[in-house]
Amino acid sequence: MNWVAPIKDEETLRRYEEELLNMDEKYYIMFRIGVGTGMQVQDILQLKVGDVKGKDSITAYLGTHRVKRSYRFDGELKKVIQRYTLDKAADEPLFRGKGDNPVSREQAYRVLKSAGTRIGLGTIGAQTMRKTFAWKYYKTTGDIYYLTNLLNHASPSVTFRFIGEKPRVDLIASRMSPEENKLARRKLFQDGAGVSRMEAVKDMMNYLEEELENPVNDDAFYGRIEVLLSGMEDLVRDFHVEALQS
Repeated sequence: MNWVAPIKDEETLRRYEEELLNMDEKYYIMFRIGVGTGMQVQDILQLKVGDVKGKDSITAYLGTHRVKRSYRFDGELKKVIQRYTLDKAADEPLFRGKGDNPVSREQAYRVLKSAGTRIGLGTIGAQTMRKTFAWKYYKTTGDIYYLTNLLNHASPSVTFRFIGEKPRVDLIASRMSPEENKLARRKLFQDGAGVSRMEAVKDMMNYLEEELENPVNDDAFYGRIEVLLSGMEDLVRDFHVEALQS
């Protein structure tokens, strides 16, 4: 399965949206709403024409926490929506597929993937809209905790991986509450879990050190090692900075 990544470059994002618009207006509208609100693709596909027709914005309630998100349509998107919905009834599916049914998630994925292939993007999938929204929000605000809550992730580390960014130990640790710190202490000392986990990491690193000299490993193996070491070095560096400041 290919890794699905956010679109981080504004020029690439513009080209991708333009390709969708050339293919079919409804998928352009779908994508823009997804990147603007952070809605799941299956929820976007359930929208009705009346949710956007003649309006300047759309409001969604995301995740189990029902976090309110509003997205204001810019001039270009508003013009496309106006043209697309002109002869459509308010109770029709906004993204009609076969018969009276909305476009299926599988069909939406195929179109998103096809548009990516046409402009040389191989990391496009059903989660591209949501990941691009999350990445843009994080880069604008730096608030990883809002996104973690919005996306219903277990921890900020999961959210960092979701948006394709390296986890920041200093940021995560600085926002942990006294209760969370106490819980971390208990978990690390319960049945020697902390020592066991550290030993497991050391065993893995010792194994990889031995494998460096194994002639049967291909270039992809060394690529993964480089990514692993770079990530660990960044995490250790952040941890040292946090420890020195505390």
